[in-house]
Amino acid sequence: MLLPITDEVLPTLIDVAAAGVHDPDRMPFSYPWTDASADTLPTNFVQYHWGTRTRWSTDAWALDLAVEYDGEIVGTQGFTTHDYLVTRTGETGSWLGLAHHGRGIGTRMRQAICAFAFDHLDAEEITSAAFADNPASLAVSRKVGYRADGRQRLSRRGEAAINQRLVLDPDDFVRGEPITVHGVAEFRAFIGLDQQNAANAE
Repeated sequence: MLLPITDEVLPTLIDVAAAGVHDPDRMPFSYPWTDASADTLPTNFVQYHWGTRTRWSTDAWALDLAVEYDGEIVGTQGFTTHDYLVTRTGETGSWLGLAHHGRGIGTRMRQAICAFAFDHLDAEEITSAAFADNPASLAVSRKVGYRADGRQRLSRRGEAAINQRLVLDPDDFVRGEPITVHGVAEFRAFIGLDQQNAANAE
C-alpha cells in the first residue's frame, strides 16, 4: 500500500531509514542522504519532506508516498516531475529498509506508482535511473519493463560512477496486482490536469 507521508508517518520512516537502507560500503543514491549521522538524519529527513510540500507547484512537484507492507511502514516510493502538463513524464525513485530487501516489495511498489501515473495521471512515459553497481534496482526496472536509455558519469562520494538511465512506455509496462486509488479527481485537479483538458477541449 502507498500512503501519503504525513507528519504522523515521518517518525516511523526515520526509524526505518536509521536502521539501514543499504550496505554502508555502497551508495545507491546520487545524493548520499543516508551518509548523514544519526544525529542529523532525522532533521535532514523531515526538512526534505517539508520542503517538497512548500515548493509544490503545477510546474514542478514531487509525490513521495510511504510504502506499507503487511501493516508495517518499510520505505518510500516517489514520482518527481517538471512541466508535467507539457511533458507527461516523471521519474520514479524509492528506498526500502534493508530488513525488507529481497521480498519482492520493490517490484510491487514500482508497479503501483507506474500504474497510478499511466492509468490515472495520463503519463506517456516514466523514467528512472540506477548506478551500474546496483543490480537489485536494475533488476526491478527490468521486471517492470523499463529499457536502457543511455548512461551518465556522475560524482558519487567524490568519485566518478556510471549511472544507467531507464525509460518505460505504457506498452512495455509489466503490470502487477490491480491497484485501487482514492482521491484521483482531487489530485488531478490539484496538479492542473483537468483544467488543462477542459481548456484544450474548448
